[in-house]
Amino acid sequence: MKFSYKKIISGVASTIVAVLLTITASSLAATAQTPAPADSSGESTAPIRAASDNDTWKGFYVGAYGGGDFNRSNVATSTVFASPGYFQTTSVAAINAAGIQQIKPNGFTGGGTFGYNHQSGALVVGAELDFGAMNANKGVSSGGTYPCCGTAGFTINQATKTRWLMTARPRVGVAVGNAMIYGTGGLAVTDVNYAATFTDTFGNATESAAFKKNKAGWTLGGGAEVKVANRWSIKGEYLYTDFGSISVTSNNLNAASIASIANTPNIPGPSVAYTQNVFTHSSDLRTNNVRFGVNFHF
Repeated sequence: MKFSYKKIISGVASTIVAVLLTITASSLAATAQTPAPADSSGESTAPIRAASDNDTWKGFYVGAYGGGDFNRSNVATSTVFASPGYFQTTSVAAINAAGIQQIKPNGFTGGGTFGYNHQSGALVVGAELDFGAMNANKGVSSGGTYPCCGTAGFTINQATKTRWLMTARPRVGVAVGNAMIYGTGGLAVTDVNYAATFTDTFGNATESAAFKKNKAGWTLGGGAEVKVANRWSIKGEYLYTDFGSISVTSNNLNAASIASIANTPNIPGPSVAYTQNVFTHSSDLRTNNVRFGVNFHF
């Protein structure tokens, strides 16, 4: 069966909405069925209660969350033709085509949350800061044969890794009874780690590049939160993040000289540098975070 993170996200989102609607309906039904106290004449003396208390969600809170992150990283390795140089023009085209790949480094996410809500009637406006692990590490290997050179071929290895995620986001929600549904979006920051190697069997070529960078991006999502006790709530949340693309170039290609390969094709000579054959490596990162959490309200 083919894995589909979109189906997982859709299923979780549907579950969150269903749970929210069930709890909200139950809360409203309980409120409607609860009899008001009466005085000696039998008339109700209870004041009319608003649909939402003005301080149900108001104040500071801290919490913890955990879930899954379903990531997508488009990686690419390419080089250029140069004369004199190591590659034929057909070899460059083959390398550049094989170097375009997508990695899906899915993993676990979990951490802590701190935030504040202000409530006016059913409208809840606040801000939230969270930081935690976003462990995702995966690589991909691709390659092919050189059109010019018989069975001689090449291999490209590329890998991406992230270890943590921080977001700082305003939240805007609507409270109904003891439940709230909200939208959120703002700043996201993570560490982006990328590494690539190129090798071949024509002249024992080697080339490599890597980068490690803390990268800022943006996030957008939403969720549902329900009060389960006076100071405790549980939530389900989805966040999409986009960190854009990073690229790096290298000119550290080393391989046997073309002359030595021509003279002794089965025994390539000592390596020489082909700095004119510049490589470009790039990687982007987009994540889909599905997480559940618990908050304590002060």
